[in-house]
Amino acid sequence: MKDKVKLQYLLPIRCVIFLLFYAFKALRGNNDISSWSVIASVTNIFTVYIIISAAKPRGMSYAQLINYRKGQFRAKDILLIIGLAAVGMGGMYLSGLLCYGTIMPEAAIRLMAPIPPFFAITNLLVLPVTAALAEDGLYLGCGVGQIKNKYAALIIPALLYALQHCFIPTIFDVRYMLYRFLSFLPLTVIFCVYYQKKRDPLPAMISHGLLDLATSSTILAMSVIPGLYEQALGQG
Repeated sequence: MKDKVKLQYLLPIRCVIFLLFYAFKALRGNNDISSWSVIASVTNIFTVYIIISAAKPRGMSYAQLINYRKGQFRAKDILLIIGLAAVGMGGMYLSGLLCYGTIMPEAAIRLMAPIPPFFAITNLLVLPVTAALAEDGLYLGCGVGQIKNKYAALIIPALLYALQHCFIPTIFDVRYMLYRFLSFLPLTVIFCVYYQKKRDPLPAMISHGLLDLATSSTILAMSVIPGLYEQALGQG
């Protein structure tokens, strides 16, 4: 057991991957961020692979790592899921007000930039599922579920969960990064607190998937409806 890397040591991996990727792009003079959602999906798939590979030597499947059990979902969880999604949206709006003075800053609109329709349609299905599996598997399963100190098990995963969004995509601007961090921090704290108490990953994963479905749906609309993106920028 001593030669096995502790699962919680994987927590910074997504921050590092995205930061290095966009730093490399910037060094090559490519500052385009429109394909961020596709890059995120690819990274999500890689993250899930890393999680499964790291858990396997410990005799755990992915489901065991996140403590998923059949029959865990209850009808009353629907209200919780809606509430969590509302917190997620509210965090973004409040962060926009704090950092830019508007609930829908230009920085947020530019994240919805058009991409080729094929990728937009594909990512409508891929991004919500892979984001929930990768991020909640990492920060809840490998973080909250593995760190022994109960306070560290909340603080470290919640902070890194929010921090990764500063680099998805990476724009080297302090206000933008603060905006992205604050947008997700309320929700990541609630995710970690709930998971520590209930050891039930489904409400977090489903609400997370809904938020990314809203994002990928908006990108799809911007990609297939001519002039919609420019109109949104003009109103931002």
